[in-house]
Amino acid sequence: MSETKSKTEITFEDFKQEVLNDYKIASISRECSLLGRKEVLTGKAKFGIFGDGKEVPQLAMAKAFQNGDFRSGYYRDQTFMMAIGELSIQQFFAGLYGHADLEHDPMSAGRQMGGHFSTQTIDENGNWKNLTQQKNSSADISPTASQMPRLLGLAQASKIYRNVRGLENYSNFSNQGNEVAWGTIGNASTSEGLFFETINAAGVLQVPMVISVWDDEYGISVHAKHQTTKESISEILKGFQRDKNGNGYEILTVKGWDYPNLVATYEKAAEIAREEHIPVLIHVNELTQPQGHSTSGSHERYKNSDRLAWETEFDCLAQMRTWLLQNDLATAEELEAIENNSKKEVLEGKKEAWAAFVSPMKEEQQELVSLLNSIANSSANKVFIEKQSADLASIKEPIRKEILMVARKVLRMIVNESGRQELANWITNYTNKIQPKFSSHLFSQSDKNVLKATETAATYDDSAEEVDARLILRDNFDAIFNKYPEVLVFGEDAGNIGDVNQGLEGMQEKYGELRVADVGIREATILGQGIGMAMRGLRPIAEIQYLDYLLYAIQIMSDDLATLQYRTRGTQKAPLIIRTRGHRLEGIWHSGSPMGMIINAIRGIHVLVPRNMTKAAGFYNTLLETDEPALVIECLNGYRLKEKMPTNLGKFKTPIGVVETIKTGTDITIVSYGSTLRIIEQAAKELLETGIDVEIIDAQSLLPFDINHDCLKSVMKTNRLLVIDEDVPGGASAYILQQIIDEQKGYNYLDSQPQTLTSKAHRPAYGTDGDYFSKPSAEDVFEKVYAIMNEVKPDIFPSLY
Repeated sequence: MSETKSKTEITFEDFKQEVLNDYKIASISRECSLLGRKEVLTGKAKFGIFGDGKEVPQLAMAKAFQNGDFRSGYYRDQTFMMAIGELSIQQFFAGLYGHADLEHDPMSAGRQMGGHFSTQTIDENGNWKNLTQQKNSSADISPTASQMPRLLGLAQASKIYRNVRGLENYSNFSNQGNEVAWGTIGNASTSEGLFFETINAAGVLQVPMVISVWDDEYGISVHAKHQTTKESISEILKGFQRDKNGNGYEILTVKGWDYPNLVATYEKAAEIAREEHIPVLIHVNELTQPQGHSTSGSHERYKNSDRLAWETEFDCLAQMRTWLLQNDLATAEELEAIENNSKKEVLEGKKEAWAAFVSPMKEEQQELVSLLNSIANSSANKVFIEKQSADLASIKEPIRKEILMVARKVLRMIVNESGRQELANWITNYTNKIQPKFSSHLFSQSDKNVLKATETAATYDDSAEEVDARLILRDNFDAIFNKYPEVLVFGEDAGNIGDVNQGLEGMQEKYGELRVADVGIREATILGQGIGMAMRGLRPIAEIQYLDYLLYAIQIMSDDLATLQYRTRGTQKAPLIIRTRGHRLEGIWHSGSPMGMIINAIRGIHVLVPRNMTKAAGFYNTLLETDEPALVIECLNGYRLKEKMPTNLGKFKTPIGVVETIKTGTDITIVSYGSTLRIIEQAAKELLETGIDVEIIDAQSLLPFDINHDCLKSVMKTNRLLVIDEDVPGGASAYILQQIIDEQKGYNYLDSQPQTLTSKAHRPAYGTDGDYFSKPSAEDVFEKVYAIMNEVKPDIFPSLY
């Protein structure tokens, strides 16, 4: 696909060729939408959502988009991607078919439905490309407005690169902060809280961000009068308009069918954002959606005849055609030639994409048919196998599900026959070959993944002082900021006062307000800042004040950050560190431990649960040598406890995925993490006095969990297992139990029922009594272990109750 180019001085003939090329791109994009819908309705594709009606404004945006810039958009932006040269006809249809091959669908290798766009920012080894020499698109996601928080971070990165000393040599990521982050969103999705949160945050931060609102008056079938006050997002955001008295936005409106004014508007917006670092909102109204919202329905059901007639007249492509004719930039014959050629190119591209999609599966089909026919010759079930083989061979365009289903069904028929092993080997080899196409890259597969990191122990001199544990964090952060100019931290109260627990005391004064920053109360966009900046080569630490507040950001963590490597099949990364603190304090909102929810919602992000601040500091040191995102949960009641000050600050590393045995024992294995371990240690001392010797294992990290299977080794010795935490019943303790019993096969070595001890199902009530009656206490631990041993040796440990 040809790339549109912005030129400052061109001849009339050059100008004519440029606009005609634009019209060609728009025509091709429209034909892709029209033919794409047919492919869905004929069953070749499962679902389609297209960018028809939005072609012309996207051409204008592409003209202002420069190398180094980033897009954070949504599923209508196919014309833009074509215009910047990052989406071909074949790739468009490969995405529609879900082709599980990066060479054919470089956006997601079939992991996302068509219309979800990205560019590759890292190479096959996980190393960064030179982002300033290419046009960049962060990987789209479907949840509405969820592209907005990330957009904020992509824009803030330019501000950091322009203003923070020490980053001058990071020229692969930025050219002095001149890059603009371009966001796109549908008018209805501006009703989402994520949109308003991002708008406010960008206005406060004053970052180079241009947001385009594509407004066609509907959100699926619901009219704007039910979506937006005054039916106009630009109208209700007028209070954000910058003026001589303060910071704000430049707010521009333009009709979506007006090609020359669109070009001028986008040039103006780019100049303001790029040079002044002022955010800009462009409300592109009077747009249409010729085929309705998606292939799931028809817009004739909810648009009246007047609206449909208006859409026909003011279709942006039709209006651009009229403008070209009225200004003698083309003849009707020239435009018809472009349109006819577009139809031919799209049809040929579609055919090529389909052939590439089905060809390998036809080969796999033929391979299995041949094998089944061979096996059938010597089988007692020959008739049935030949029927399965013939049915498979008759499928004109097979998919892999159909191929593997047949193989597995036939395997059951020959379980006692000589051909079983050959077919079983084929199924195993086929699954090993195909499964990674759908399952790889949940985590990094580069040599910088967390499992490659090795432990470096904290060292101490003979006069090591016992200090408040928060000082270890503080001094370790100081070492980190000094070592890594690309590291920055931001969060509620993180800056001026050095966080609520003083783990960043004095850091803002020493390293400046951009590297150690206070932010507003807006957790979702705190995460978004971190994701966007991490995607541009910085190493942000996004701080969420308390673990319970993570719920505000969990959707962004789950849908965006956790899936990033997976949904791009390893072509994008965002090694963001999320810092928070949790567990025991007081009351419903400050002492929850929703760990089960967290670990099951954010697979793709590592979850680390250090028991003290030295371990936490070691995790930060480890993570900064890796290329993966992680959540670190510090113990809220541990900042004032005493720990020895290490001598190798910034260098010692806590291993990830490795448990630590903090007390050996012979009678029962207890596995836990975080603050609860101190209670377990207290109970273990009291149990030892009664003759029960407990082995205590600190999980340290939940994702990943115990990669060396040390819990299993302990269970092999003690033959009993108790998992304790302060999550609700069935939460993280159930996950840990599944890992040890199921994954590690610990059930083979148990002489007693494996059990859990958790908090009550409700949130903890306020105060000391609330904690005692809501979460496990030392007495609870003692009695739980004692009861297990009572079952084993009732004569030695008679029942307490």
